[in-house]
Amino acid sequence: MTTLAEEVLAGSRLALARLLTLIENEDPQGEAALDRLFPHSGRAHWIGVTGSPGAGKSSLVNRLAQAFRRPADGSPPRTVAIVAVDPSSPFTGGALLGDRVRMRDLSGDPGVFIRSMASRGALGGLARTTPAVVQALDSAGFDIILIETVGAGQSEVEIARLAHTVLVVEAPGMGDDIQAIKAGILEIADILVLNKADLPGAENALRTLRAMLELGRPPHEETAESLPVVWRPPLVPTIATQNEGIAELLGHIQAHAAYLRQSGGWQVRDRSRLQTQLEELLQTALLKRWRSSLPEGQYQQILTDLQARRISPYQALHSLLGEPPLPQSIQRGSTALFNA
Repeated sequence: MTTLAEEVLAGSRLALARLLTLIENEDPQGEAALDRLFPHSGRAHWIGVTGSPGAGKSSLVNRLAQAFRRPADGSPPRTVAIVAVDPSSPFTGGALLGDRVRMRDLSGDPGVFIRSMASRGALGGLARTTPAVVQALDSAGFDIILIETVGAGQSEVEIARLAHTVLVVEAPGMGDDIQAIKAGILEIADILVLNKADLPGAENALRTLRAMLELGRPPHEETAESLPVVWRPPLVPTIATQNEGIAELLGHIQAHAAYLRQSGGWQVRDRSRLQTQLEELLQTALLKRWRSSLPEGQYQQILTDLQARRISPYQALHSLLGEPPLPQSIQRGSTALFNA
């Protein structure tokens, strides 16, 4: 009988949708299918699109997908998968999954596959199963995978550990110069995009962002192939709703992919991503195994003692790990230092 993985490799979109649902639900069948599919992954270009809420990420992803499907230079069209992560409600747990509303232009195109995901409470702009979902789409043979993150703000940097190319999308009127300096998210940008560049304040925003890039620009060095050792993020103004600046942005994305492949950065990012994924899986599995090894009721008793202030969090940790408490001399020294 044909397995789910074989159906995905044969191009069945129904089988792919079923697999992604299994992965999101962390079903063992999804894990088994991923094991079969993993040797077929590693060929797609993973592009992360992140930025503040309201910056126009969904509209930009829509235009980029169209540009990959209908290249202006006459090159063959690329197949595109889109993973759009939406925030989950902290009260109901539900998510709107409304990004497809802005991507209606892509409906009916057999070369485009769109998957919406709820963050399910995960921080950092992605869902916990997003890496596995993207890996499945890579194995299914898509050339380009666009990953749109939750619009979380200044610390949404998980995408930098996942994607080959990271687009950080800003818009005029999102804050003053100090706000731009505070936004550590700019540091993860391979390409910085100022969308909605037709709005008032766009020129000031461009000057501020350009100054930020100049401050963080490394010394120019060359390799034997005359490639920059460190990629210099370009700043690209766009108006996604009017399809302006998209061709220039697409050129920078392709240039960054070429840079990564020729400089060895592609392999470095791939190894780093796999290491991060492995360590996260290890943490989850080891925590689950450790919890199951505890005597019944011990964890709850530790929490009760902790809440009653009979023990400190560090003492609770040592107790749960079966480690001896700190020597009394160290505790007395810490108390004396605190009192001083």
